[in-house]
Amino acid sequence: MIRIQKGRPVIDQHDKNYLYAGKFGGNFVPETLKKPIEDLTVLFNKLRKDKKFIKERDYYFKNYVGTPTSFIKLYNLSHQLGGAQIYAKVVSEANGGAHKIYNAIVHALICRHAGKKYIIGDTGAGYAGKMLSMAAKKFGLKCKIFMGTKDMARQKPNCDAIRANGAEIIPVDSGSKTLVDAVSECMRYWVSNCDSTHMCVGSTVGPNIFVKICAWSTAQISRELIVQIKKEFGKVPKKLKLINCVGGGSSAIGFWNSFMDYNKKQVEFIGVEAGGPNNSRLHAAPLTNKSKIGILHGAAQYVVQDKEGQISETESISAGLDYPGVSPLHCFLKDAKRARYISASDEEALAAYKLV
Repeated sequence: MIRIQKGRPVIDQHDKNYLYAGKFGGNFVPETLKKPIEDLTVLFNKLRKDKKFIKERDYYFKNYVGTPTSFIKLYNLSHQLGGAQIYAKVVSEANGGAHKIYNAIVHALICRHAGKKYIIGDTGAGYAGKMLSMAAKKFGLKCKIFMGTKDMARQKPNCDAIRANGAEIIPVDSGSKTLVDAVSECMRYWVSNCDSTHMCVGSTVGPNIFVKICAWSTAQISRELIVQIKKEFGKVPKKLKLINCVGGGSSAIGFWNSFMDYNKKQVEFIGVEAGGPNNSRLHAAPLTNKSKIGILHGAAQYVVQDKEGQISETESISAGLDYPGVSPLHCFLKDAKRARYISASDEEALAAYKLV
């Protein structure tokens, strides 16, 4: 039986092969990337225990990102839905407008500590790219952002912001021309430039170290949230549901992290995947559609794939959720029955947005 170990960070609950539950995650990468990944793993494990680095991170989170972000009650929605106490953690208040800024700041700091001047990253909705370009500008790093041309067309404001911050956008016109292809091209570039360039993966996906760095960075969300909940209610309520969208899965992991040790009967995690358009077979919901385990971007995970094991086309109105895989951490939480996953169609998501 798969279990989450209490008192141990969930990002560290892997075996010597960096696999969670013996089957999710790992480092399935070309030989040329093994040494750079090992070096980054050693550096990050050192930095995350370094009080000076933690102080540096916290300084920029407070004075650049603008933490903590608000925790507000949705009074009208609570009343309309029958009296349930519904609150929102407004992470969009963070500088740049999204949770991606936490990961971007940490990666930029790691890049500096590694002595590198170039940083690259992938983006789908454009927020990860926008945040990385902001962090690169803040710390004087040269930045390239890989982005699918389909996403570039539907996320023009973020593309403009990326360029305004001095970063270069590398259009990706292969495959589905979306996030999955942007990540692939970003990794290919890193293979040839890893000596001078640091890579930032925009979510909790990819080889193990990138999953760890992103989850460790976005944990800031739940560190704030647990304090705010205790201030509001005096304690963590006996019945608490934490609901978050899941694409790659970084915001959900960050939202849940500080509550991992609570019993699931008290604190329930609910992840909502992209169900795609109504009356369509296309979706981006591997956890809720009985997808099989496959290898994508260097990690084993549940992947939307065909009978031959080839990555299937996905579809979502949300560019940030339009991804055929999902974080190994979410696969781990699902199989351990610590989190529950459902999906919402494009139409349901739009209706909910209008309601809120």
